[in-house]
Amino acid sequence: MRAKYLPSEQRRAEAVEAVVELAAHTSPDTITTTEVAAQMKLTQGALFKHFPTKDALWQRVMEWVADQLLARIDRLAGGESDPLAAIEAMFLGHVDFVAGHPGVPRVIFGQLQNAGDTAAKKMTRSLLENYATRLRRILTAGVAEGALRPDLDIEAAATLYLGMVQGLVVQHLLHGDSARMRADAPRVFAIYRAGLQGTAGQGLPHQQGLRP
Repeated sequence: MRAKYLPSEQRRAEAVEAVVELAAHTSPDTITTTEVAAQMKLTQGALFKHFPTKDALWQRVMEWVADQLLARIDRLAGGESDPLAAIEAMFLGHVDFVAGHPGVPRVIFGQLQNAGDTAAKKMTRSLLENYATRLRRILTAGVAEGALRPDLDIEAAATLYLGMVQGLVVQHLLHGDSARMRADAPRVFAIYRAGLQGTAGQGLPHQQGLRP
């Protein structure tokens, strides 16, 4: 049974967890504070003690997403000495994070579609910009070290990487199949790797086509 009295920080963490869980099967823009409180087994008034507004709650959710995702890719990339291996570790780690938290991409897409310039939307933009900065830095290092093709278009490569993640996420949202996304990710990256190395179409092993 959940403790009646918990530290404020723990309650705020539970609220974030509740939003992410609800977003996994509910459109984020329709989630109400009443539903979040019910998910936490609290009253709406108790929730407002920790988050005076819904915007404050959504900002905290995006802070959690940014902290968790960036910490994960930093840890995975930092564990690899080879730039290409670091990029692959980031990619697979990102996909695994989404598979484990299916509500996260719904929250991110929901914030990007928000017509207003809320604190949560600003946090979402900051997350994507910080992620892209990390990616460009590793791609640039890969070119400098000779691990990647010398004529690599860094900006295009970063855009394509993010597009691959988004494509897999959209497929996951359509089909709700985490195992499928995890299985497709290495095969998608194999094609990307060939482009980074300048070997696209040169002896790639035959791979079964991705399912639409």
